[in-house]
Amino acid sequence: MDRWTKFGKAIGSHMSFIAPTCVILGVLFPEVFGLAKPAVPAMFALLTFQGSLNNDFKSVAVQFRHPKDVLCILGVSMIAMPVVAQLIASVLFSGNPNLVTGVTLEYCVPVGVVCFMWCGMYEGDLSLALASILVSTVLSPVSIPFTLKLLLGADVQVDVPQMMSNMAFMIALPAIAGMLVNNVTYGWGHEKLSPALSPAVKVLLMIIIASNSSQMSDQVRHLTPELVEVAAFILVFAACGFALGIALALVRKRPTSRIVTSCFCVGIRNISAGAVIAAQFFPGEVVFPVMMGTLFQQALAGIYGSLMERKLLKS
Repeated sequence: MDRWTKFGKAIGSHMSFIAPTCVILGVLFPEVFGLAKPAVPAMFALLTFQGSLNNDFKSVAVQFRHPKDVLCILGVSMIAMPVVAQLIASVLFSGNPNLVTGVTLEYCVPVGVVCFMWCGMYEGDLSLALASILVSTVLSPVSIPFTLKLLLGADVQVDVPQMMSNMAFMIALPAIAGMLVNNVTYGWGHEKLSPALSPAVKVLLMIIIASNSSQMSDQVRHLTPELVEVAAFILVFAACGFALGIALALVRKRPTSRIVTSCFCVGIRNISAGAVIAAQFFPGEVVFPVMMGTLFQQALAGIYGSLMERKLLKS
């Protein structure tokens, strides 16, 4: 069991290198990793379930008694950022609705579960992180298709009922099930089951990234100046997301732990979910902007974490 746990930790500690490698493998060998596409929703449901085993209803309920911080994080991440991303993308890439859709989709997805790990590493408020992750995750079956339809309208055909059912299967129901297991077993889910599943889930995440990346193989192999511009935009906008989270908490004069949590919760998205949605419902070109986030997100989290450690945690 110790070796199994160490194996999982080794993958997690090198994810900033592993994730881009998986993207490259998916692009280079689409005929291999594309075979996993039918199983991706089920794999992602297990990933969500394992991540939610670290949550419990009690810690989340505490945040709802004083919900201002949660509402600020969700207001920026679920409303402001998708709107701004769509507006800028519509100007920069007006001739390509697929790219605009991909950029918008990336910022419609819920707060990434991995932000809980980053908050733990840099002394963030974990209960606030849990509440932000849970609420955005549970709302995603409704919020994602609604936001896409509202912002993109006739430019994109969204099968709303099908997307909602997929999101419920992949994200909302496994998230609730994971928390329920943890509560019913009085923490056994978090202490025993989650660590046991974690290495397998990390392997599945690698397969998911590679499989999703295979959908954009043709675009990468025939890279155009416009796609390079998309990648550059995603990098800049993602970096601004982390900075916005910090600024939001500083303006409201929140304690350091909540500044850290705001940074990661606003900056980190469940990009794997976005890539799964893109691959399931849209042309391959839509996957490209979403997967670019995979290349940049973890590296940016590390940079901002180090910055906050120097400027905030040791001040």
